[in-house]
Amino acid sequence: MHYLQYRLLILMAVVGLLTLNTGFVQAADAGQIMEKSNNAVYYAADDGSSRVEMKLINKRGDIRLREFTILRKDVSDGGEQKYFIYFHKPNDVRNMTFMVNKYADKNDDRWLYIPAIHMVKRISANDKTSSFVGSDFSYEDISGRALDDDTHEFLGEETVAGRQCYVIKNTPKESGISYAYRKTFVDKESYLIIKDEYYKAADKLYKVFTADKIETHQGYPTAVKRTMKNVKTGHHTSVSFSEVKYNIGLTDKIFSERSMRRPPKKWIK
Repeated sequence: MHYLQYRLLILMAVVGLLTLNTGFVQAADAGQIMEKSNNAVYYAADDGSSRVEMKLINKRGDIRLREFTILRKDVSDGGEQKYFIYFHKPNDVRNMTFMVNKYADKNDDRWLYIPAIHMVKRISANDKTSSFVGSDFSYEDISGRALDDDTHEFLGEETVAGRQCYVIKNTPKESGISYAYRKTFVDKESYLIIKDEYYKAADKLYKVFTADKIETHQGYPTAVKRTMKNVKTGHHTSVSFSEVKYNIGLTDKIFSERSMRRPPKKWIK
């Protein structure tokens, strides 16, 4: 064999081994990528608040509006959190509140206060993928999903909306979830989720999330416009965030049943 041919074969073999090794490293890092993404999406700063306008839009273009304030406080990074949501509009949900105690190692606690009947209702952990107030977002989409509930597989890289993304396949370990798996596109720079594709069995796409506009507030990249679309029905939900604030000093007493019945005016006006 000619010396140059021999050198070329050696070089090709080395490149092949490096590529194979890189693939193994990337596959092993899929869980770490999702952990960083989870922290970027749900754990920015120590706490935060924002005003949210949610539009529920059917395939004819008819719109139903939801407007609420969302408060969030972290107990530990990547771990326990508290959420409080107060609804401003429309009248049929005005003064309704929703509260979540999120845990890393067990099912979340969720409560809904219904002012019409003056009752705080506990929401079953089995309802975590059910619709959030009639929208295309689930309860889990609002407060996040525990990383250990899924297996994570690295699929490669792809450009989405002009951003270089890691592509991760997340498959639920438990049965009874409304989807078979989801394909997550994570921005390599900010680690925000740029797109999430939800699939039923037989690789049938049925729901798509997109981050349509990203802004930086107090140094934290934030998806301030988001859309969730049901591919089958054509119904979609558009969400816009305004008055985004971080590290505002929320206290634990805000996240209580008393606050659900008597919301803290300082934070929800």
